[in-house]
Amino acid sequence: MKATETKLKGCFIVEPTKYGDSRGYFFESFNEQAFNNLTGSQAHFVQDNQSFSTKGVLRGLHAQAGEYAQAKLVRVLEGKVIDVAVDVRPNSPTFGEYVAVELSAENNLQLFIPRGFLHGFVVLSETATFFYKCDNFYNKESECGVYPLDRDLAVDWTIPVEEMILSDKDKEALRFKEVFGI
Repeated sequence: MKATETKLKGCFIVEPTKYGDSRGYFFESFNEQAFNNLTGSQAHFVQDNQSFSTKGVLRGLHAQAGEYAQAKLVRVLEGKVIDVAVDVRPNSPTFGEYVAVELSAENNLQLFIPRGFLHGFVVLSETATFFYKCDNFYNKESECGVYPLDRDLAVDWTIPVEEMILSDKDKEALRFKEVFGI
């Protein structure tokens, strides 16, 4: 396993070591001890989630606040997405900045998103199955989000806006400045 820190401190691209031959392949998708050693994290995941989406579906930008904040380790089991993490840690030198990583079933990359980040993804393939581990349990009352097409964030989702499919909740989400007072 290899972990490369992005420009956002604590946010890592994780690449498993893949072993393959004529029969197929094998890789260890997660090992808590190796993961924590490589990232310096003390993540202990308690909940796994999975979603299925069609091309153009944009899910995000979401987080949980306060004591229910979550770190996530995300990957794609089928298809291809652009995965985005936005730093919303108040005293971070990269506050308001984002990273975007292409995750696919072919590249097997994962993105570790620590607590204090918004998260979202858009589906580039015909369909995608998205999987994520969370280090805290879901709590509906602590949900927060930002409009994913907010011009102040200027996230490059790589597909035209007219091809994006957003939930009503995401369409109606507040702008970054409204949520974080900047």
